[in-house]
Amino acid sequence: MRGSSMVLRLLLFLTGLLRATEPAPRCETGQETLGQCQTVQKAKCVDISLSSCTDVAYTQTMYPNFLDQKSREVIEYSSEYILISVLHNLLQGECNPDLRLLGCSVLAPQCEKDKVIKPCRHVCENLKKNCLPAFDAIDMAWPYFLDCDRFFAGEEEGCFDPLAKLRGEVEIEEDLPSDLPATFIQFKHHSYAQMVSTLKKTASRCSHIATTYSIGRSFEGKDLFVIEFSTKPGHHELLKPEFKYIGNMHGNEVVGKELLIYLAQYLCSEYLLGNPRIQTLINNTRIHLLPSLNPDGYELAAEEGAGYNGWVIGRQTAQNLDLNRNFPDLTSEAYRRAGIHGARLDHIPIPQSYWWGKVAPETKAVMKWLRSIPFVLSASLHGGELVVTYPYDYSRHPLEEKEFSPTPDEKMFKMLAKAYADAHPVISDRSELRCGGNFVKRGGIINGAEWYSFTGGMADFNYLHTNCFEVTVEVGCEKFPLEEELFTIWHENRDALLNYMEMVHRGIKGIVSDKFGNPIKNARISVRGIQHDVTTAADGDYWRLLPPGTYIISAQAAGYSRVMKRVTLPTKMKRAGRVDFVLRPVEVWPNKLLRRPMEDMHDQYDPLELFDPHAQHAQPGTRGGSPQPREKPWWWSYFSSLDLHKPLWLLKQH
Repeated sequence: MRGSSMVLRLLLFLTGLLRATEPAPRCETGQETLGQCQTVQKAKCVDISLSSCTDVAYTQTMYPNFLDQKSREVIEYSSEYILISVLHNLLQGECNPDLRLLGCSVLAPQCEKDKVIKPCRHVCENLKKNCLPAFDAIDMAWPYFLDCDRFFAGEEEGCFDPLAKLRGEVEIEEDLPSDLPATFIQFKHHSYAQMVSTLKKTASRCSHIATTYSIGRSFEGKDLFVIEFSTKPGHHELLKPEFKYIGNMHGNEVVGKELLIYLAQYLCSEYLLGNPRIQTLINNTRIHLLPSLNPDGYELAAEEGAGYNGWVIGRQTAQNLDLNRNFPDLTSEAYRRAGIHGARLDHIPIPQSYWWGKVAPETKAVMKWLRSIPFVLSASLHGGELVVTYPYDYSRHPLEEKEFSPTPDEKMFKMLAKAYADAHPVISDRSELRCGGNFVKRGGIINGAEWYSFTGGMADFNYLHTNCFEVTVEVGCEKFPLEEELFTIWHENRDALLNYMEMVHRGIKGIVSDKFGNPIKNARISVRGIQHDVTTAADGDYWRLLPPGTYIISAQAAGYSRVMKRVTLPTKMKRAGRVDFVLRPVEVWPNKLLRRPMEDMHDQYDPLELFDPHAQHAQPGTRGGSPQPREKPWWWSYFSSLDLHKPLWLLKQH
């Protein structure tokens, strides 16, 4: 009896416990206050409060997220969130901030009307294709939460593009009247989104002669957009020279950016209207316009507003780097070589030590651009003065801040600089009581190092690493002028911009081939008396800028005999003279100074393609011997604070 009583008590206790743990029934109307039912809490949209996701194109998200992380606090202490917060450091700006924004679209997905929207699968797939090599370079696996099939949706399912903001697709442009003339140009300051939109609309309007493309991304992930004009957009054409303008290298020097946006619209409309000068220029030249090399810096400067003549805010990149001091110093090496008999002052390789420092993604993008296209002539548009400067920009004696330091092509560079200056009505004005008046006696031009010396400049790099000649144009004393001044500035610079572009057709051009007509790549074109060669492009074509005069030109390549020709360029000749070379093979390379072909000289270093900025240099004595146990990658320390939930899924061998 006693035993059965105890069993009965135990059953009653368990029954009560089960009832206590059962969820209360859903409330009917009016029962909420009786304590016998519960209200079902439906998940709702909440404001995004994750510090690494505050710049996404939407404002609200929902918990739990796709990884079933139920609160902001849980997400912030997760290995997934830590990864997207440090990826820009791990990958040194590669694919940044694209990967972070993509990660945010999973960890803090977009929420509208209390409904979660998945990010688009095609965006994930494109990014993975482009960024997977960067993960491989640091021995890191692709993150599981960026599984394009698992956490992303197709467009037919209704998805959103988490990277739309980077392409300038979020900002809405003001509507313009539909009856505007074809030649209409809106003289205003363009935001990044407005600039991209204007370039794309211009390329669409002139699609048979124009296209847009990106040479890379800024540190904050903005595309470095280029608009190209040519009769065959997107392709190099035999014997057609390549020309480029670059603006806004310093983010607070905005006039160059606006001039190139206006120039793009002008070239398009005038070509369509049948302007013979513009049609001749585009039909015979491939033109590349990069309005903003530093869009991150521009954004910072724009916050100060037009009329603010700042010399600091926005000048540098988001990494606090001055792009015109960030290129390899090849000028010092050129000075060292100048004293060596027979040494060449061209196509100098990038020293490996350069990559040990901080190299901006914008700088890398330009260097890869220069490698991919055989540019002949270029100009970088700056602001703060009114003068045209030309290389070298770095003094022969480093301690001399102002010292005339000419290149072997001094005469040609002066001719190029004067082509812009003489066509500019203010620069050519003889008054000394104006902006740029200090340079009147010099004709509005000056050797860069004679003005002030600095190292790491883009113009010197163009000349010493590639075939391209580049000058720097200071287009005005105001770095960020008021909008009402832009119309006048455009008209002052328009003819100068065109005149300088036409200079790409001075000198000589031609094709170097063998006796069977096969093109010879990387053959050297030498000019007697000028210690600077140019090389042939992939199709065997070349361009050599030269002022009027008589020259002895030679062509030579590994395995072929040298051929020499005498060439005279008349003073009034405004088209490049055609000088072709046919080289015959020889068994022994006759020039001991050029035993290696040019491509081998590049491949010896080739840092833009092969250099891993994260690679640890081997210490003496570590090579050879038995293999050591595999250690965790160097980046594993970033997750040391996670005791229980370290991201083993990032380890390739896991």
